[in-house]
Amino acid sequence: MRLMRLLLATFVLCAPSAAFSQEWVEFMSPVDRFSITFPSQPTVQEIKWNSEYGAVFPGRVYTARQGPSTYTVTVIDETQSEKIHSAIAKPDSFTDPRYWQIDIQGAIQWAATTKYRQRAGSKVTYDAWHYIDLVEGHMIQLLNSDNTRTFASIYLHENRLYIVDATVPQNYPPPGLFQQNLSFLDENGRRVRYNEIYSNRLPPLPARGGGAGRGGGLGINNK
Repeated sequence: MRLMRLLLATFVLCAPSAAFSQEWVEFMSPVDRFSITFPSQPTVQEIKWNSEYGAVFPGRVYTARQGPSTYTVTVIDETQSEKIHSAIAKPDSFTDPRYWQIDIQGAIQWAATTKYRQRAGSKVTYDAWHYIDLVEGHMIQLLNSDNTRTFASIYLHENRLYIVDATVPQNYPPPGLFQQNLSFLDENGRRVRYNEIYSNRLPPLPARGGGAGRGGGLGINNK
């Protein structure tokens, strides 16, 4: 125990002072249904997100900075995936109507690959399945060309994609206070808690007459 206290004291003394120069704030976004601890009140920017299968989804980026470190939460709203997909032209290979479902369910790996694994000049140092509050996701870490380090976690909850990203100087400690304080909220702004691992549930299909149609052998069922 004495050794653990000594190590903790050494960590606090040696960590860059900028990391402790201001108090962190609890931030909540009822519209994007999450809460997290930021080093300051974040700014919000609306964006468009290009999906793997040709859709463009709306999103927001919440950004806070502390010295040389940048902390962001990106939320992509894919709850209207079926409607958005039905309005866009598809190449012949993507004509099956259920691609709106595949686009949602593959969103974590699409983000991990296009936003991080393919980042020019960066080296992936960690890349594995992850969860927070029993919501499954993915964690990836990078050493960037400018010698900064990126710690990112990606989750899919109720058809919203959450990308939690902290980029800090190479000699800074891992941003655990930021990464480990993400929570998901319900429609009333209350924290969602699960008793078992949560996997994303697709939006319910609207009732359709005429019986079940034949698909392209994709084997996707919306239960």
